[in-house]
Amino acid sequence: MTVNIYEQYFAASLIANEVPRRAALVMLISDSEAGYIQYVAQVTFFPHRFADDFAVSYDACFGKVIYEAKGRRSKKREQALLEGFRSHIDQLAEEAGGEVFWDQPLREARREV
Repeated sequence: MTVNIYEQYFAASLIANEVPRRAALVMLISDSEAGYIQYVAQVTFFPHRFADDFAVSYDACFGKVIYEAKGRRSKKREQALLEGFRSHIDQLAEEAGGEVFWDQPLREARREV
């Protein structure tokens, strides 16, 4: 079962496929199956051409596994992963040549409870 534990839109900067990207959707994703759990930090940059343009394009999407083990979802573990989440996203963005502007959220965060 795949669940978006956390997701939020932020202003951002990246040029991908010769298209300027001005926003990013950041996500902490949980994927569990048959007693095995995996968490992925993911960022996707998209054009955001005007204020209500949230058409996410997945041609500039980057992610990495930040936790995997036998077990199941844990609220305590998820809270700990969220505490280091921004550094993982910053690393992914930097490797892609972009940046997420954490002080410029475009929408409220959504959290799975």
